[in-house]
Amino acid sequence: MEKSGSSKLNVAIIHPDLGIGGAERLIVDAAVELASHGHKVHVFTSHHDKTRCFEETLSGIFSVTVYGSFLPRHIFYRLHAVCAYIRCIFVAVCMMLFWRSFDVILVDQVSVVIPLLKLKKSTKVVFYCHFPDLLLAQHTTLLRRIYRIPIDLLEEKTTGIADLILVNSKFTASTFARTFKGLNAFGIRPAVLYPAVNLDQFKEPNAIKLNFLSINRFERKKNIELAISAFAMLQNLACDELQGAILDGASLTIAGGYDKRLRENVDYLEELKDLAQREGISDRVNFITSCSTSERNALLSECLCVLYTPKDEHFGIVPLEAMASCKPVIACNSGGPVETIKNGVTGFLCDPSPRDFSLAMAKLIQKPEMAEGMGREARLHIAQSFSTKTFGNHLDQYLVDVARGKKE
Repeated sequence: MEKSGSSKLNVAIIHPDLGIGGAERLIVDAAVELASHGHKVHVFTSHHDKTRCFEETLSGIFSVTVYGSFLPRHIFYRLHAVCAYIRCIFVAVCMMLFWRSFDVILVDQVSVVIPLLKLKKSTKVVFYCHFPDLLLAQHTTLLRRIYRIPIDLLEEKTTGIADLILVNSKFTASTFARTFKGLNAFGIRPAVLYPAVNLDQFKEPNAIKLNFLSINRFERKKNIELAISAFAMLQNLACDELQGAILDGASLTIAGGYDKRLRENVDYLEELKDLAQREGISDRVNFITSCSTSERNALLSECLCVLYTPKDEHFGIVPLEAMASCKPVIACNSGGPVETIKNGVTGFLCDPSPRDFSLAMAKLIQKPEMAEGMGREARLHIAQSFSTKTFGNHLDQYLVDVARGKKE
């Protein structure tokens, strides 16, 4: 890629729901970084709750416009995908009707709007694919499989119309090729653009507590029960060093995105509380829903390490945030974390079993100096490979090249 020089673009970003998840964090970072490069950035979305969002969306660094907040997210807890498509199409139509042309449009998550945007031949569209949706959706019943057939076909066809496709990891890139065989056969392959974190917001750790921290949205695919089961098993390890007062002071904090509009969030939180009760550790497990950025940073600053429990996670922004906070990460040895965590240096990559996780946790309890050393290495690793400056420079160049009509 060539240097962008003084090219300044009018950039639109379309994202379904500007909440506080990992995908939203990436979009906010993208908007902030593109604005810092001198581009005019406007984010369009179907939902933006000003009491439950990243602070940058309220700062005026970039514009945010909401269309279609009245449209449903589901119909009697069903048809989520169709509702998401309708909301995003409504956003795209409103954007095209009420706003002048943009040099580049960055579409996130929902590809169905791409053909609509490309009706105007001069429009350049970049699509950021976090993971093929057809692999995330449930195909458990005949009715669901029939329902998903047109949606899955649309995903591949519409994704391929983008001028450039970006993905969040090499793991996702390989999954993309295996999943969208038609695109791969035509030589349509995505470029990898890793998400990043802003190092400046993560300060030096406070006095370290013997607390293990899990940060995730309250969704079953995040496998948060692994953290609870591992913490429970830690109590039973036959290890003299872990007996007595030291282990008695250990605790587990489970924090993350929680939306009372989502039935899964509500149900899963209750399931996790029930599990902690059954394991006999409910008095040592603290649940925090939808904490602010400053609250999250405080939790990271004070914990011993972070437990990251999703299996085959396509990327995972939490490990980056933890390492930027000088904290080691214990994660599953699969998916994106394999590309971001240096095993034995900035954390531990484990089998997704309570025993393996608890053994790694025990090492850090036994040797707190190991946790501190790993934390220092972790922050250096993030500074070198996953800073928002690096992310912004790469994204800026991708968009400038697309605007100029260059092919990757």
